Amino acid sequence: MSWGTELWDQFDNLEKHTQWGIEFVEKYNKFVKERSEIEINYAKQIRNLSKKYQPKKNSREEEESKYSFCRAFFTTLNELNDYAGQHEVIAENLTSQIFVELTRYLQELKAERKTHFHDGRKAQQYIESSWKQLESCKRRFERDCKEADRAQQYFEKMDADINVTKADVEKARQQAQMRHQMASDSKGDYSSYLQKFNQEQNDHYHTIIPNIFQKLQDMEEKRIERIGACMKAFAEVDRQVLPIVGKCLDGMTTAAESIEPKTDSQQVVESYKSGFEPPSDVEFEDYGQAMKRTVSENSLSNAKEGKEKPAGKSKPKLWPFIKNKNKSPKQHKEPLSHRLNDFMASKPKMHCLRSLRRGGSGPEDFSHLPPEQRRKKLQGKIDDLNKDIHKEMDQRDALTKMKDVYIKNPQMGDPTSVDPRLTEIAQNIEKLQAEVQKFEGWLAEVEERMPSKSDSHRRSGLYETQSNIAVSNNCAQDRESPDGSYTEEQNTETQVKANINPTPNPNTIPTTMPDDEEFDDDDEPLATIGTCKALYPFEGHNEGTIAVAEGELLYVIEEDKGDGWTRVRRNQDEEGYVPTSYIEVNLEPNAKDS
Repeated sequence: MSWGTELWDQFDNLEKHTQWGIEFVEKYNKFVKERSEIEINYAKQIRNLSKKYQPKKNSREEEESKYSFCRAFFTTLNELNDYAGQHEVIAENLTSQIFVELTRYLQELKAERKTHFHDGRKAQQYIESSWKQLESCKRRFERDCKEADRAQQYFEKMDADINVTKADVEKARQQAQMRHQMASDSKGDYSSYLQKFNQEQNDHYHTIIPNIFQKLQDMEEKRIERIGACMKAFAEVDRQVLPIVGKCLDGMTTAAESIEPKTDSQQVVESYKSGFEPPSDVEFEDYGQAMKRTVSENSLSNAKEGKEKPAGKSKPKLWPFIKNKNKSPKQHKEPLSHRLNDFMASKPKMHCLRSLRRGGSGPEDFSHLPPEQRRKKLQGKIDDLNKDIHKEMDQRDALTKMKDVYIKNPQMGDPTSVDPRLTEIAQNIEKLQAEVQKFEGWLAEVEERMPSKSDSHRRSGLYETQSNIAVSNNCAQDRESPDGSYTEEQNTETQVKANINPTPNPNTIPTTMPDDEEFDDDDEPLATIGTCKALYPFEGHNEGTIAVAEGELLYVIEEDKGDGWTRVRRNQDEEGYVPTSYIEVNLEPNAKDS
């Protein structure tokens, strides 16, 4: 159905409709632009989210990467980053394929519509002008006819009047003839122009306007078709990235399916196992039989083997760093030498308390770590050093070849210019090899001390050798426990400590916590021998220690035995060791005398 034949009289409505069509295209173009902006912002937020949870370059994140679920999460983050990239592609395609093209098409559409309606208005103005001319001819013909009638009537009147001269009659007759001629001419003009107008009007409503309206109709149909194509492209832009988005999602699924719970749990074992063996069974000590006391260089090993047991009020210690708060029922005990041997062979040395509080990285030999962890760290260090040695050797070989080329072809360069760098590399290799030997020595020491299934008493034997040396180098002196009884385990323990830490430092945590006196598991607590005031706060993370606040008042139940630690009590159930340098001690006079 053609607009020209059906809507020939709806010029104004067609003008409004086509204007609304252009506004609709503008609205849809704005919609596409806003969708593109949403995709850009969404992609940016997804990328920021992925970046936020990406692993940082620190040791903790590197440790996490060995677990399969952590690696799966990192893979998910990478896939999510690629997923964000596809939304950026959507935004880019929406902008280039739809928004930019529609913007250019809108300019063309507006120009074409303007041209068509300009031609239509021009045609309307022309037909209106012709109509006005026709009306003018018609009125002039009508006026001339009336004038001719009046002139005729005036002539007839003059001709009938006998009093009028012939000259006046003749004049009136001539005037009437002239008016008749004018009316006849006006009639001819009006008739010819009427025919012309009818032809123009016929052309206007059957040819000119239909052609213009047909162009407008074609323009409108193209606009609608273009909108449909854009809407289809709008969907296709999303559809094009679906395969890649599907691959991203498949990657996330594959990463999730690669998680291995058993492997991860085994990694925990590998990461944290210390290499220590659990303590052996506590031996039964029969206090009903009198035990002969002997003090000799072999007392520590004899006590370990259970050949001699102390008598009287002597009490063996519990496992070091275990607070004896549950006093009932009593726990089984074993000789002090057994516990001390295991502890001295297994418990790693601790750093200076202040360096630990500052978050120090530990000594070079990793002696602060358990045996198994220390072995891993040392092996890793050796591997890193060997890699550095290989790199230096590769550089040395390359420079050596370059020097040979310079020697054979002096014009290419001076052979002596390579010598300083070769000397530097040789020094670096020598230093690295020395470092490797040093760490290999520590590794061999750790592997010798680590327990094995075939030699379950390696730690005890190693410790016995150390203790024998300590006993031979230190004079055995008697010591009394808090309850006044003498025990050879305490005497031997003091000698061992003297060998391990001959010059106590109050700011350094010793290899073992002070246990010159036993952790009593009787109902009666140790007697108070004085008071103390905390000069500094102490966190007391290690078992056997107690946390104190600056300015806190505590009871002293065991003074410093030369190892830098004092045993204090807060109340009936809370007691432990604190660094002597952290407190101000006020002992009672009788305690100092004793």
